[in-house]
Amino acid sequence: MLDYVKQSHRSIRSRGAATKIIKLGSLVTLALMTWQLIVLVTGTKYPVAVVLSGSMEPGIRKGDLLFFSAMKSPPIQTGEIVLFKIEGKEIPIVHRVIKVHRQNAPNKFILLTKGDANSEDDRYGVYADGQLWLEDHDIIGRVIGRMPYIGWATILLGKKPLMTYALLGGLGFAELLSIASH
Repeated sequence: MLDYVKQSHRSIRSRGAATKIIKLGSLVTLALMTWQLIVLVTGTKYPVAVVLSGSMEPGIRKGDLLFFSAMKSPPIQTGEIVLFKIEGKEIPIVHRVIKVHRQNAPNKFILLTKGDANSEDDRYGVYADGQLWLEDHDIIGRVIGRMPYIGWATILLGKKPLMTYALLGGLGFAELLSIASH
């Protein structure tokens, strides 16, 4: 009888562990599906980004989380804040549009940007050498929302990889303890 109870207890523990693994897999799958839905709805592969510099202060600060949309209409206007990518640079940039020149074709334009806290426009030090304007294909999205300070966790974890490993390791260890205690 004692062997049957031990075997039954092991079976229950195994099912409990399997259930937790399935729940974790479901959670990861749900997160990925949610992300893909957000990408689809916003029309941009960068629907959210963390501000990494103070170039847009005081309105947008380092550590703010920004939300983007790739809406092409209405046309981008002077004063809007956009996310753009410069060829050869790794990280997209968020700056304000200070000049827009429309081209003859629909949705064709060139524009000039500047960080609110910067003294010069982006032709000086932000754009690629010899680049004077951004073109429509450089624009990833326009800012549609902001959550202050939420991105600081990302910044801190990105600067301290050891903190990231410690956090993930601690969460994994806690989960293992949880499984073992059942």
